[in-house]
Amino acid sequence: MGRAARVVLIVSAALASLGFLALAAWQFQRLAWKEDLIARVERRLQAEPVAPPPAFAVVAQADEYRRLRLHGRFEPSEVLVQATTELGGGHWVMAPMRLDDGSVVLVNRGFVPPEQRAPERHAAPAGPIELVGLLRLTETGGGPLRRNEPAAGRWYSRDVAGIAAQLGLAGPVAPFFVDESADPAQPRRWPRPGLTVLRFANNHAVYAITWLALAAMAAAAAVYLVREERRRAPS
Repeated sequence: MGRAARVVLIVSAALASLGFLALAAWQFQRLAWKEDLIARVERRLQAEPVAPPPAFAVVAQADEYRRLRLHGRFEPSEVLVQATTELGGGHWVMAPMRLDDGSVVLVNRGFVPPEQRAPERHAAPAGPIELVGLLRLTETGGGPLRRNEPAAGRWYSRDVAGIAAQLGLAGPVAPFFVDESADPAQPRRWPRPGLTVLRFANNHAVYAITWLALAAMAAAAAVYLVREERRRAPS
């Protein structure tokens, strides 16, 4: 191997080490963000439910998983969104709830298996109702490799604007939806609420350590190559 090739290897190893260090730093930033998210969600889950934001309000990531208390009536319509939960495959039942102020919030009433998907098997309660749930951000587009097909009645994500348009909802519609929470005082029923996934994968520390190990290996290789180059150099 010529000297020029050895120099290229030294520079490549040094750059690789710096690149791995940058990736490790990024993972540490992600770790701090994820730990803050987990702590924020846990605080919200313990907080008292509050009134929902106005339908015209702009909601952001920082608002997700806030506990809300809704007062209103369910309208006689719904959309089923394909879902996979701890109970297996089936659908989320997305139903519009008209609040006391006239605005509409889409409520994820819960999960139904295929044999319970017929509307008469999971009819929404009639008359005024109060429920507690978690604010969730809209899911536009569809699922992995599958786009929503409103005309065919196939939904793979809880797209608030798309579902509102499909149902022809009148009046202001909130730009978020609400996952209904399970009421321990009520008997289990379909749709089954309270299945919101609140476990967040947090492997960033492992990833960061992996990148640091690779950075150390690349740096060691660069040092070895430099020493070999010096040893080869004429006295």
